[in-house]
Amino acid sequence: MAAVRDIYAHYVLNSLATFEETPPTLEEMLARRRASVELSLPYLIADAEGETVGFAYAAAYRPRPAYRFTIEDSVYVADGCRGRGVGSALLGELIAACESGPWRQMLAVVGDSANLGSIALHRRFGFELMGNLRSVGFKFGRWVDTPILQRALGPGDSRLSGAGASP
Repeated sequence: MAAVRDIYAHYVLNSLATFEETPPTLEEMLARRRASVELSLPYLIADAEGETVGFAYAAAYRPRPAYRFTIEDSVYVADGCRGRGVGSALLGELIAACESGPWRQMLAVVGDSANLGSIALHRRFGFELMGNLRSVGFKFGRWVDTPILQRALGPGDSRLSGAGASP
């Protein structure tokens, strides 16, 4: 998890992919991982030649019970490893793992409407752009948009079977 923290810290300090401004501690990253795992959501780490090159996870979208079938994905690839298919491999595995669970919708809340790589990655996996929240973040001295993308998992909203259950 120290390598995961380091990958994420790069994005915190150098990009608009996350709106955090201070890198979280290792303890905080472990707590975030634990929160996903305790909900039976996947937390994936990609390794290549013994080096951690990316991570992806699903988390609850919102804490209120009505949102219990909606999750949010996050995908981060180590600096210098983008463009090698790491993000695609992670997102593909993440979606497959989530489709085997009770969840019906997956959202991608992308930091920065200019983050064309993340938007393209999600669109390749069937996410549709649902809208753009304008100027909801402020980082690096400027206002930043947040595109929202969505895709159905499994049967999506086409049937209610199992909708009374808790994930």
